Amino acid sequence: MKHSEKNTAALIVALGIVIMGFALRSGIVAFKEMDRSVSVKGLSEREVMADKVTWPLIYKELGNDPAEMYNSLERKNGLVVSFLKTAGIKEDDINVNPPFIKDRQADYYGNEIMKFRYIATSVITVTSSEVDKVRSLMRRQSELMKQDIALVTEEYGSNSIVYEFTGLNSVKPEMVEEATKNARITAQKFADDSGSSLGEIRTAQQGQFSIENRDANTPYIKKLRVVNTIVYSLK
Repeated sequence: MKHSEKNTAALIVALGIVIMGFALRSGIVAFKEMDRSVSVKGLSEREVMADKVTWPLIYKELGNDPAEMYNSLERKNGLVVSFLKTAGIKEDDINVNPPFIKDRQADYYGNEIMKFRYIATSVITVTSSEVDKVRSLMRRQSELMKQDIALVTEEYGSNSIVYEFTGLNSVKPEMVEEATKNARITAQKFADDSGSSLGEIRTAQQGQFSIENRDANTPYIKKLRVVNTIVYSLK
């Protein structure tokens, strides 16, 4: 092969390599461009008032005669129920639980003589959707003390009163929409900063709704929260 032919062949090969390199690079770039996306999270939060309250009214009785104690509990239960109904609590919202009597002597292994052998616990539970009315009634517990009924909380702890929000389904659509809008705002900002245009939604995942107390001092105010994760394409 002549020298000029060798040069021509080498030039053709080199040119082919260059062209193939450009084609390969263009293919990679096109593939990356096609795969460009951004994953963002959209948050929606709101505060709502609890729409259900469970209030256990607990009191104790000491004595040595179970039958006498039972009669006393029956009388006091009637006073508590009357107190609740007079304040406007519906009868269907009041549940009187059977009393629980504990033999302290049976549980004690020493030789100490106890003044009162038995301790009885009575629990009357109010479960109502009239949260404001029940909360107002809680501030009137001293009226029961005047009738020799002292309510206690140690049996169930300091958080014996339970507030709930049961209307989550009524606010879900609005909160999901708000979370999606917030996600799009974040994605749009990212696209603008990166010199891209925001494309369509590729995937969307709705997070779990959470319901928590706003704080320890206002358990009747609930904080609702949901986070949606959305993947957008970028152009």
